[in-house]
Amino acid sequence: MPHQDHDSSLRHRLGRTLRTPIGVTAVTACLLVALVAVLGPVLLGDRAAQVDTDAINQGSSAAHLLGTDQLGRDIAARVVVATRLTLRLTLLAALIGVGGGLLLGVAPAVVGRRPGRLITATVGVLVAFPGLLFLLFLATIFGVGTTGAVFAVGLAMVPPMARLVQNLTASVAGSDYVAAARILGVGRFRLVVRHLLPNIAEPSVLFATQATGGILVAFSGLSFLGLGVQPPQYDWGRLLNEQLNRVFVNPAAALAPGAAVVLTGLMFGLAGEVLAQAGGRRAPRKPEPAPRQPPRVPGETVAVAVAVADTDEAGALVRARDLRVTFPGGRQAVRGISLDIGAGEAVGLVGESGSGKSLSALALADLVPHPGSVSAGILRFDGHDLRADPRLGTELAMVFQDPMASLNPALRVGRQLAEVAEVHLGAGRSQAAARAVDRLGAVRIPTPERRARQRPHEYSGGMRQRAVIAMGLMGKPKMIIADEPTTALDVAVQQQVLDLLAEVREDSGAALLLISHDLAVVAQVCERVLVMYAGLIVEDLPVTELLGGAAHPYTRALVGAVPTMATDPGKELATIPGRPPEPGETGGGCPFAPRCERARERCHEATPGLTGFGPGRQVACWYPVGTAAAGGSAAATSYAAEATS
Repeated sequence: MPHQDHDSSLRHRLGRTLRTPIGVTAVTACLLVALVAVLGPVLLGDRAAQVDTDAINQGSSAAHLLGTDQLGRDIAARVVVATRLTLRLTLLAALIGVGGGLLLGVAPAVVGRRPGRLITATVGVLVAFPGLLFLLFLATIFGVGTTGAVFAVGLAMVPPMARLVQNLTASVAGSDYVAAARILGVGRFRLVVRHLLPNIAEPSVLFATQATGGILVAFSGLSFLGLGVQPPQYDWGRLLNEQLNRVFVNPAAALAPGAAVVLTGLMFGLAGEVLAQAGGRRAPRKPEPAPRQPPRVPGETVAVAVAVADTDEAGALVRARDLRVTFPGGRQAVRGISLDIGAGEAVGLVGESGSGKSLSALALADLVPHPGSVSAGILRFDGHDLRADPRLGTELAMVFQDPMASLNPALRVGRQLAEVAEVHLGAGRSQAAARAVDRLGAVRIPTPERRARQRPHEYSGGMRQRAVIAMGLMGKPKMIIADEPTTALDVAVQQQVLDLLAEVREDSGAALLLISHDLAVVAQVCERVLVMYAGLIVEDLPVTELLGGAAHPYTRALVGAVPTMATDPGKELATIPGRPPEPGETGGGCPFAPRCERARERCHEATPGLTGFGPGRQVACWYPVGTAAAGGSAAATSYAAEATS
């Protein structure tokens, strides 16, 4: 299903792009050239080959639109007929160039370190060599003729294509999800096909289509020099060569094949631009007439109905039940969590890196990266099924950790904010621009009119984060998801951003889901804390109980690892032994058991569920702090005291 949804979304974006002026122009040009290539030789082949000694080297006339050549053949007909051979040879050379470039480009990311360095160095040397000389060198090696020209032009395209793919692949290969795929044992071929190529497809396609225009020019150049197509065949380059010596006598005869080369090259560039826009722009999704209900299993009809009714009666803004995020191979990074967030409530989500905090938030925002898939028994936001009706950009706002990665450095900030209102709210351009200025002012950015005309690099770090918050306020958010919004900021700016989030909540009444490693920040901003470990929520407690009353040993250990003003400088900070499990490593039993001093035999055999532990509290632990662990109460008491201190 994720692949089908992705393909459907891509088709939808492509359809929208094709309806734009550039899309209509590109489609029209491609259809026209294709029709000429298919029908030209059929309709005008005989006329192009007909020798007429009575009409040698004539100028333009009604009988011969572009005149005739030295054998009396109609030049216009020959230009039309040459379209098929020119395009066929161009596309063959492009196929060689793109295929070879992709192979050499992705190879360093999947082969060993030494072969990868050798391939990278070889490509670097070839790219540094002048392209025209390299092309002529290859043409000399492969010899004169059509086949030699195809291989020469195609192989000349390989180095620049490979360099682009290498650079793109290097940026993707360092991503967390690629590293996770390697750890999970994904094969090299599958790694390339599923993780690398899809994420570099857009710029690669754009480069390939534009480079195809360059191949057309290069191939025509070889034919013009006599190294490409040989008589009796002819392409546009050979026709240009034949008529060049008569350019002052009959300019149209010489300019026509040259114009055909230029216009067809522009066509390839337009086609690449359309594909790039279709792949890069996210089309807004229209809500379905009625939200889909969770699938009903025989015998569970009543239970499902009660669960949905309970959602509406409880008044929770967000309700998730059995939320899972799964990656290829059945590796679950989020393993069936359940949570409720009330309207206007501030909830903190804490845990070590890799615990599934960010993926849980991305699942609510419908932003889990491919190839991850989201499933849930219930996933509702303000009465809407988020799987059928995503609310991001309208009632749900997302603030990411790195604002520079959230803002396009090539666009003005005001334009990027305005695009949110145009795409998600259907606002006009001027109306959206005015709202962008208003939202920048709302987050206390001085002189918002001037700042809206600036680009992200002209903003400070704190101001960029404010701009991202303003982007979330372009709609009317009922909930703000803030993923480590203060990590990259200094202490003073952190406080300003936190104060701003508090003001936004007060003014809009929006709920807040704050993801953070900083327990002090969570304690300052939030009312309730969810603690995650290995893709599960292990404790849900009021923030007032976080520092001194946590019941789960993992929460206690997190608190104990944070120094305070009362911490003895000469005493080592508490640490959690071992490491958190990778997705797929968790088996039976409590996932924290291998690192827990309170763990007993039961902890290694059965996984505890999240159960009530006092008013407004839940904990997933067989022996929570405050109770005696069977057979080890002394050790448990010592551990609790050490973690609390």
